[in-house]
Amino acid sequence: MEKKYDFLIVGSGLFGATFAYRARKAGKRCLVIDKRAHLGGNVYCEKVEGINVHKYGAHIFHTSNKAVWDFVNSIVEFNRYTNSPVANYKGKLYNLPFNMNTFYQMWGVKTPEEARAKIEEQKADAVASLNGREPANLEEQALTLVGRDIFEKLIKGYTEKQWGRKCVDLPAFIIKRLPVRLAFDNNYFNDRYQGIPMGGYNKLIDGLLSGVETQVNVDFFDDRARWESIADKIVFTGKLDEFYGYRFGKLEYRTVRFENETLDMPNYQGNAVVNYTEREVPYTRIIEHKHFEMFGQDVYDCPKTVVSREYSTEWTEGMEPYYPVNDSRNNELAEKYRALAAQEPSVIFGGRLAEYKYYDMAPIIERVLNLEI
Repeated sequence: MEKKYDFLIVGSGLFGATFAYRARKAGKRCLVIDKRAHLGGNVYCEKVEGINVHKYGAHIFHTSNKAVWDFVNSIVEFNRYTNSPVANYKGKLYNLPFNMNTFYQMWGVKTPEEARAKIEEQKADAVASLNGREPANLEEQALTLVGRDIFEKLIKGYTEKQWGRKCVDLPAFIIKRLPVRLAFDNNYFNDRYQGIPMGGYNKLIDGLLSGVETQVNVDFFDDRARWESIADKIVFTGKLDEFYGYRFGKLEYRTVRFENETLDMPNYQGNAVVNYTEREVPYTRIIEHKHFEMFGQDVYDCPKTVVSREYSTEWTEGMEPYYPVNDSRNNELAEKYRALAAQEPSVIFGGRLAEYKYYDMAPIIERVLNLEI
């Protein structure tokens, strides 16, 4: 008997929505289901006081791939937002990523040569203490890259809050490519293109899913046999271990809790992203959402603002899983599940949860654009 759909797409985040867009363009019959009450996965925005609030945390699109940039802009035009976060350590502000502005704020140095000399001086003890061996953990790695001052003030507390583990207990590779710029450049990303969809990410998702049949408040696992029976192939973007009934055990995640507050003022912190890097401040950062899409006078023409304090924590059942935990135990477990997934001819696994891999948004879209559909 012919099945009703060519593809059942489980999850309406960027992977699922982009796949649905391409499949519809190819004349395929698709159904997208999502267990949440809305479409869009973690890029979903809620409108509050005229401001698009990133409900599941800040999402900043960036890429050097022109094909990906042109693709998303063919769905919705992106603005000129440039990610230039600020770090707050004990009330003092430092520009990120580490650049000449940061080094001036930290040490008063004014030229690249002065900054280079200061960093080398700071690194010397850490490099000497290794006695020729490779750094064994994140703390040793960071100290050999930028030295004691930057590590203590801008890395240590933030990282330990982010991962819920001491820096000496985290692997060195997490911080292997710490960017250090000897230029006055606060642009966090090196990519050629970056921005936010004008009107918010819902515009992107709505454009990708235009003309596609969708259902929300539907959990694939509540009636798995029926869902599997209605389509030739499944595109699965949920948790990889859940797909296999946790047969080898459960994978671990970090998650984020948000405290949102609407304030009766037009401008709270003057920047979209401010990181709080001292360990004693319980949240990792404050996001002021209007700065993603409002610039200049527009900020003040909107009389209120919405801020979100982010708290990083261990994931438990019932919470939203965000980041894979890249330690040896979880990576070995994930490999077992990936081996099973590779044997599934009628299932396409894609995205952060289904691949147990950290992805930015642009590589997700690039991966879907390169699939044969």
